[in-house]
Amino acid sequence: MISLKAINEENFVDAFNLKLAKGQEEYVSHPVRSLAQAYVYRNQCQPFGIYADEKMVGYVMVIYDYDVPEYDIWHMMIDESQQGKGYGRAALNQIIEYIKAKPFGDSSRIALTCNKNNYVAKTLYENIGFSVTGVEDEDEIAAASPESKFTPGDVQMIEDYHNLKEEHQKRLMDYMEALKKIESLEDM
Repeated sequence: MISLKAINEENFVDAFNLKLAKGQEEYVSHPVRSLAQAYVYRNQCQPFGIYADEKMVGYVMVIYDYDVPEYDIWHMMIDESQQGKGYGRAALNQIIEYIKAKPFGDSSRIALTCNKNNYVAKTLYENIGFSVTGVEDEDEIAAASPESKFTPGDVQMIEDYHNLKEEHQKRLMDYMEALKKIESLEDM
């Protein structure tokens, strides 16, 4: 029986001990990196251990992107010794059910990214019903669930935002802050 359990102070070391199979490091980040991201985004995400009975066999994180808005599934991985048992499929179905409860925001969009050379994961996602959106970032391709109902305009907006260089994103944010200050002066 597969279940999801929130990562907390009692089980985070178990997540650290998960191992990727040889060659999978290029496809997915280890939970150590993901948990650091979970700390940064703690008000909009939930990391989970994937359990077979009482043993952690994998890891996945759900994050809500307020900019799009959508739910994103990040860093899903199954320990090398537990792969090929259907745990990924079972966990992904449970993650989708968790997201349907809309724990962080009202969006019904669900997206994930996958290394375009990770044929096993890509096949799993497609078999669950995810479709490639056309958005790419280096070696990652984006996919969305059937409930997501992305329009071509949505895809373009997401692609445009992700294609901005970090320096341009900072300039855009600075510009927005300046506009807010100007608006507050006008209100005086």
